[in-house]
Amino acid sequence: MQPRNMSMSGVVDLAALKAAGEAKQKAEQARAEAARTGQAPASGARLVFDVDEAGFQQDVLQRSTEVPVVIDFWAEWCEPCKQLGPLLERLAGEYAGKFVLAKIDVDANQMLFQQFGVQGIPAVFAVVAGQPIPLFQGAAPEAQIRQVLDQLVQAAEQQFGIVGAPVEPPAADEQEQAEAPVPAGPYDALLEAANQALDSGDLGGAIQAYKNVLSDDPANPEATLGLAQAELLRRVQDLDPQAVRKEAAENPADVPAQIRAADLDLVGGHVEDAFGRLVDAVKRNAGDDREAARLRLLELFEVIGADDPRVTAARTALARVLF
Repeated sequence: MQPRNMSMSGVVDLAALKAAGEAKQKAEQARAEAARTGQAPASGARLVFDVDEAGFQQDVLQRSTEVPVVIDFWAEWCEPCKQLGPLLERLAGEYAGKFVLAKIDVDANQMLFQQFGVQGIPAVFAVVAGQPIPLFQGAAPEAQIRQVLDQLVQAAEQQFGIVGAPVEPPAADEQEQAEAPVPAGPYDALLEAANQALDSGDLGGAIQAYKNVLSDDPANPEATLGLAQAELLRRVQDLDPQAVRKEAAENPADVPAQIRAADLDLVGGHVEDAFGRLVDAVKRNAGDDREAARLRLLELFEVIGADDPRVTAARTALARVLF
């Protein structure tokens, strides 16, 4: 039996939990401010940028593990492109980091044009977690384009947990303001108590404390992350590791068995094994079993953190088996 006071040592840095939550909250606030003012937030890359064959791997494929990348295939001689291009650029600003727009001149990048199987321009694709998704062809009406983009953003978040572009460090004058003392937030005491309970193994107390925060502030990032951690530990605390692993090995098609084994893998520090096990379960199954494996994988992503390269790699692997 697993001891009741299991810790996540070696898997998740508890001391970094609050910092990670604050960073995510700042990014969300920046996007909200950008949407209010109509300006693009500072980010690791511009919201609209040109891409060529040399930069495609980094600018599109790697970037797509952090934010959906919409691709506009265009040419200077294409009259409909001159109507669609500015519209997509304006929408990229309005969506404020929920997707980025990569513009590819087909005359200068014939290899990319052929690899995507583009039949005519303008043509719009997306890349999410390294996987291409055709969106539409031709100068579609704005209402239709917005609907497509909304579906893309929603799918990226629900299927892969990808929720937008990271925010760059602030400029020097902004950094000085950021370093000024910040008054304690309304949930700081509750969150500190919850973190201490989690670290000491009081899982019931930690779960309740995080839920208390989320009942008043459902989007609180630190409470969301902490709750995912505490619930994982509670799921495995009464499991017999040897029996669980034996069952999973003997029954590869048994999705609940694979889910239990993945939880143990993660708590034991075998992050890639946990992710790989669930990606395989998604690949092998359909219906409710497939969905259960996918949802548990997204929950484990939250425990590790979106910026971890192992999460990025697993998202890409998940995309391959879903599309």
